[in-house]
Amino acid sequence: MKILIVDDEALVRRSLSRALKGKGHDVVEAADGNEGLQLWQNSKPDLVFLDVLMPGRTGPEVLKEMREQSEAKVILMSAFAGEHNMETALQMGANLFVPKPFEDIFAVVKMAEDLER
Repeated sequence: MKILIVDDEALVRRSLSRALKGKGHDVVEAADGNEGLQLWQNSKPDLVFLDVLMPGRTGPEVLKEMREQSEAKVILMSAFAGEHNMETALQMGANLFVPKPFEDIFAVVKMAEDLER
């Protein structure tokens, strides 16, 4: 599965990338919303991990543009779980919401893989 990780926190990108690559997935990373949108258009991923608050375009702004052109699965992530949750993520067009920090990165990877089944 081809996966795009869009998050301005390098540690989050590296951790997710390492776990996903360890499961055999093809992973590309972006450090902000603008780069994420460009990589999404170029790489056409099956799944996108998308942070809510980032420099440039926010996750919801990127998600809106993606949904106009793609049915890729999207996992919205945020450290501000009070403001963003599963309900708001689904309303924005995401398939799943994951609060940060992750308690179990391998559980997050499994949720991502289950979305593709």
